[in-house]
Amino acid sequence: MGKNSTQEKSASHPDHGYGKTLEALQIELVKFQKHLIAKGDRILILLEGRDSAGKDGTIKRVIEHLSPRDTRVVALNKPSTRDESEWYFQRYVPYLPAAEEFVLFNRSWYNRAGVEWVMGFCTEAQYEEFMETVPTFEQMLVRSGIQLFKYYLDIDKAEQKQRLKDRLTDPLKQWKMSPIDAAAQKHWKGYSTARNAMFARTHTPTAPWTIVRANDKKQARLNLIMDLLTRLDYKDKDHALLCPDPDVVFNYTHDAVEQGRVAA
Repeated sequence: MGKNSTQEKSASHPDHGYGKTLEALQIELVKFQKHLIAKGDRILILLEGRDSAGKDGTIKRVIEHLSPRDTRVVALNKPSTRDESEWYFQRYVPYLPAAEEFVLFNRSWYNRAGVEWVMGFCTEAQYEEFMETVPTFEQMLVRSGIQLFKYYLDIDKAEQKQRLKDRLTDPLKQWKMSPIDAAAQKHWKGYSTARNAMFARTHTPTAPWTIVRANDKKQARLNLIMDLLTRLDYKDKDHALLCPDPDVVFNYTHDAVEQGRVAA
């Protein structure tokens, strides 16, 4: 194929640059997993965000070429009556990573700080106990040797409205709809308040929050992967590739919320 043909092909595929960068980043993830397995490390990634923030799509791109034997995605259903009678963190503990494992939680114990609190599925006492104890719980995980990363995918109200509308009209996405999703816009302000409290009370030096601006799904995916890889240790890292955009992915600070870098 000649040069002109190549240029024409690129012009006809606007996602060509995205696909090429994603593939390069996925190669880096495979490199990392080889190192992870060799060293017997344990990786735990929590992905949080509003309904339709892009958690499923991001996870899909992260794990797409990783070893399914050593990679797990955890997405728990609503708690059972038995779960509700247990220590809150108990239902999550069995899914924590063992040596050589790469585990991603598609929503996590932070359900209590978000949907459970906003929708009235927990009491004030349960909420307060969670907020007070989760930093200690996460400190225990990190002290045990688990490498913990907490990401929050942030979208604005108009973007969420459009994505939820798309779910209703796309037959391939209708499985994602739930009564909770339908109430997301109605409770927008409540979720914002709950999110800000979650950041303020659970962002710690041991287990900090990283925010990803996710109105642009593709940029969110690329930048989250870049950011994660910059934090991980592995051989033959392509440092030139790993340049996350600080306007897309950044560490939580109180000022980030006050200055409007997070959707109000």
